[in-house]
Amino acid sequence: MLIHPALVLFDELLVAAPSGREERIAGIVRAKLDAMGVAHRTDGGGNILVYLAGRDREGPLTCYAAHVDEIGMVVTRIEANGDLRVDRSGGLHPWKLGEGPVEIVGDGEPLTGVLSFGSTHGGSLGEKAIGWGDCRVITGLTPAQLKEAGVRPGSTAVPVRAMRGPVLFGQSDDPLVAAWTFDDRMGVVALLRLLEHLRQEGLMPQNPTIVAFTVHEEGGGQGAKLVAAREQPEIFIAIDGCPMPAGTPLVLDSRPGIWSKDRLTHYDQPLLRQLMAAAERGGTELQPVVYDGAASDASLVRVNGSAARIACFGHVRENSHGYEVARLAVFDTMLATLVEFVVRN
Repeated sequence: MLIHPALVLFDELLVAAPSGREERIAGIVRAKLDAMGVAHRTDGGGNILVYLAGRDREGPLTCYAAHVDEIGMVVTRIEANGDLRVDRSGGLHPWKLGEGPVEIVGDGEPLTGVLSFGSTHGGSLGEKAIGWGDCRVITGLTPAQLKEAGVRPGSTAVPVRAMRGPVLFGQSDDPLVAAWTFDDRMGVVALLRLLEHLRQEGLMPQNPTIVAFTVHEEGGGQGAKLVAAREQPEIFIAIDGCPMPAGTPLVLDSRPGIWSKDRLTHYDQPLLRQLMAAAERGGTELQPVVYDGAASDASLVRVNGSAARIACFGHVRENSHGYEVARLAVFDTMLATLVEFVVRN
């Protein structure tokens, strides 16, 4: 039974939302904002924006962003027997998926297919790393039926809802939680919880604020770039997870992580220190990390020249871009850090 508020929200957001097809999750986010009585608008790119006045009207415009899209597969070709050839959409590797049912998101109602790597009885398939050229989605339909259903090159696919979780496990008093994938629905959850907390407690941000639910991060931060280019925030903070590649100092506990550098740029170090101080006021601490093979909406915005100061922080997660694992308690310490920073910085 899902009783933690972060997991309840997360469970509601587990609809198919591959990059370019975020409309279903965006509809849920808008409905949540309406239920809170929070005004919002959706721009031409599909980003959802909430504008909050700050106590310091002359303070730096600050944008907090979480992306609503997810990694998945894109259809590249339809075979004569109705099988779909697919490639990655975002940073997905086929071995992260395994064989199993997928939801095909075309121009009509979603369809179910089964991701297949072929037979291991004979041949050399079991002796090599699986690549996208080895993958197909079995649909059971003819090309004509697929066309009628709105499936074409450019359609996308993700694991079906039943394969997504979430699953609680480990110590009952400090459990782990796993799902396909937290990236970045848990950032969306954090921002929705932040807005609800501010409303319930009658709190106002220190600075003029934009809360943005952005599209198409997995394809190069397209939504965040659009928001930052139009709104021109001085500070852009991505609320996103912190993966744990080999060699990083991150620990899978209740402390969120914070990006200090990634493959694109250094993050703003004074801003990092302010966020770390906010975490301490909120009863936790942030784990700083350096990446050489990752980028975030924040760094993509910064190298695009659309924000002067950037940060990225969030839950530490194992099995990134797969069946991800985090400590349940981290979602509350993320919220506490956000509240402290938004209200007092």
